[in-house]
Amino acid sequence: MNKYAHTVIGSVLAAAGLLAATSAMAGKTLDQIKQRGQIVCGVNTGLAGFSAADSSGNWSGLDVDHCRAVAAAVLSDPTKVKYVPLTAQQRFTALQSGEIDVLARNSTSTLSRDASLGLHFAGVNYYDGQGFMVPKGKITSAKQLKGATVCVQSGTTTEKNLTDYSRTYKLNLKPVVFEKVEAATGAYFAGRCQAYTTDTSGLASVRAKEAKDPSAHVILPDLVSKEPLGPMVRRGDDEWLAINKWVLAGLIEAEEYGITQANVDQMKTSDNPQVGRLLGVTEDLGKHLGLDKEWLYRAIKVTGNYGEIFERNVGPKTSINLPRGMNRQWNQGGLLYSAPLR
Repeated sequence: MNKYAHTVIGSVLAAAGLLAATSAMAGKTLDQIKQRGQIVCGVNTGLAGFSAADSSGNWSGLDVDHCRAVAAAVLSDPTKVKYVPLTAQQRFTALQSGEIDVLARNSTSTLSRDASLGLHFAGVNYYDGQGFMVPKGKITSAKQLKGATVCVQSGTTTEKNLTDYSRTYKLNLKPVVFEKVEAATGAYFAGRCQAYTTDTSGLASVRAKEAKDPSAHVILPDLVSKEPLGPMVRRGDDEWLAINKWVLAGLIEAEEYGITQANVDQMKTSDNPQVGRLLGVTEDLGKHLGLDKEWLYRAIKVTGNYGEIFERNVGPKTSINLPRGMNRQWNQGGLLYSAPLR
């Protein structure tokens, strides 16, 4: 056998070995979840509209609904989720160590996080931007906050953005840093800081749930950053990443095609071929994810489509009162866009 043949055979065997190793590795998280009968989901310690527990310990929110939808897709039961409340400092370590299966906790996708933490973002479930909240009065722009004290939570992109914004506009802002969000908001409402900064969704949530008089506080119009928020999983398990990615994408696509929690059964008879694919009627997309053909049908049946999730948890009819804004569908002037499910 000549040298060239040896090289070719060696390359083929190496590729086969790599493929086998990859196949063996893929799905380990899903296997553990099925054996356990439960998904372990890391969430915020309490951010109304996104992830918060009521007095009975029942969790709800836009981020929580991601975990419920995945549980419906994977385990056919949205209640098979254990929620682990995590601070900003705890969240990434908990995912890296295997304490949780997925982190669904208003976390921003950035280059450094994506490249250095050993984690993957599964997509964006809320497009946001950092802003400022101040007591209602003469301040109408963040650029009027020169020399102001600003309450902020440590271990977040918020803290770095505040420093960058202050330097860029020579505002000499004075951060008052707290480890827990509850401490930061408590200090702001107690008057220890002249402003409070975080993502605008968080500002709306805090104002609605913690202010004695929400109308006494205004969220300034300035956005000082881009904050694409979304669920995260560990690197090294492509199947589990794909499941989280496509459950999220599927709920976004369901809204685009008018599939709702109420009409999902009726839509199974739709003549639209894309609707048939989404609901597992005409094609079995689940086989590519290690799931059955009705994985997305169950998710929609449990949570509704993305628009329903948004409106139920944080929309204008809730106390959070957030407009769809950037989170409108792409064909309605927003940024929400799903890769095709086909």
